[in-house]
Amino acid sequence: MTETASRPTLEAVAARAGVSRATASRVVNGGDGVREALVERVRRAVEELGYVPNQAARSLVTRRHDAVAVVVAEPETRVFADPFFALQLRGISKELTAHDNQLVLLLTEGRDDHARVGRYLAGGHVDGALVFSLHLDDPLPGLIRRAGVPTVFGGRPGWDDGHSGDVVYVDSDNRGGARQAVRHLVGLGRSRVAHITGPLDQTSAADRLDGYRDVMTDAGPRLVVQGDFTPAGGERAMRELLDRCPDMDAVFAANDLSAAGALRVLRERGRRVPEDVAVIGFDDMLPVAEQTDPPLTTVRQDIEEMGRLMARLLLRGPDRGTTAEEGVTPSGVVLPTTLVRRASA
Repeated sequence: MTETASRPTLEAVAARAGVSRATASRVVNGGDGVREALVERVRRAVEELGYVPNQAARSLVTRRHDAVAVVVAEPETRVFADPFFALQLRGISKELTAHDNQLVLLLTEGRDDHARVGRYLAGGHVDGALVFSLHLDDPLPGLIRRAGVPTVFGGRPGWDDGHSGDVVYVDSDNRGGARQAVRHLVGLGRSRVAHITGPLDQTSAADRLDGYRDVMTDAGPRLVVQGDFTPAGGERAMRELLDRCPDMDAVFAANDLSAAGALRVLRERGRRVPEDVAVIGFDDMLPVAEQTDPPLTTVRQDIEEMGRLMARLLLRGPDRGTTAEEGVTPSGVVLPTTLVRRASA
């Protein structure tokens, strides 16, 4: 048997630093009113002893948990299969880690999960919530509002509950990016440009459809097929488009995964890309866009930076507001998009 060293206490820190317990507590918990020389002594004692504050006790003093809930309104099978979520979570995690905050991941599979998430947030376990991939009929916004936790949303709010005007959010210029993509296809001389949408109960997909229609003002409904942001959805939509409009000469897919599915079907049907059909996606997720055959022309949105900004706005708290370098407004921030040209268009 081996003996384990007892955990250093706050009293031991105070004794080592030669200060009172109250002074040591103020320093450890980030309080004010302590002379810099004493602060340095306490910090040195903490380091020498390897003292780790008791989080439960610290929360009673500071009323902070140093933990943030990240709520993804999708089933786990989707979250762990789509690199979009990995990129956004990486951006969030980097920002929270830089501020010594823990990430608590909450996924929703159905209505029971919504209630569970609402109860957890209302229980005072976290200092705030970051929520993304919402659908228009999702009850989460109402549950979160009733829970009373500070929240930043990923994506433009699309629900109408009388409170959406007060929502803080981070989004990309989905409509403008879609216009860039379709204008590029038209500039290549393509006249029968089709669109594979995302799920239209999400504002990002609806905005990209609007951007497509801004350019293709005369496109009929036969050239638009709904997808679901997945490769399988892109395959289904591409088959339907080819059956409906065999003379189509270009496709704008609402995300890279849908475009990858569309490329597979075009290859199966013997259509050359880009000679017969040009293809453009949306996201510029490098694990997807650079590995398709041919490599995918796409609209780039900075997914990781979206995650960082969501966390940054939340951690800024009630003082968040406009900053010259970020263009942040009290309601949120919209990041620009750019067209990345590769071989598919």
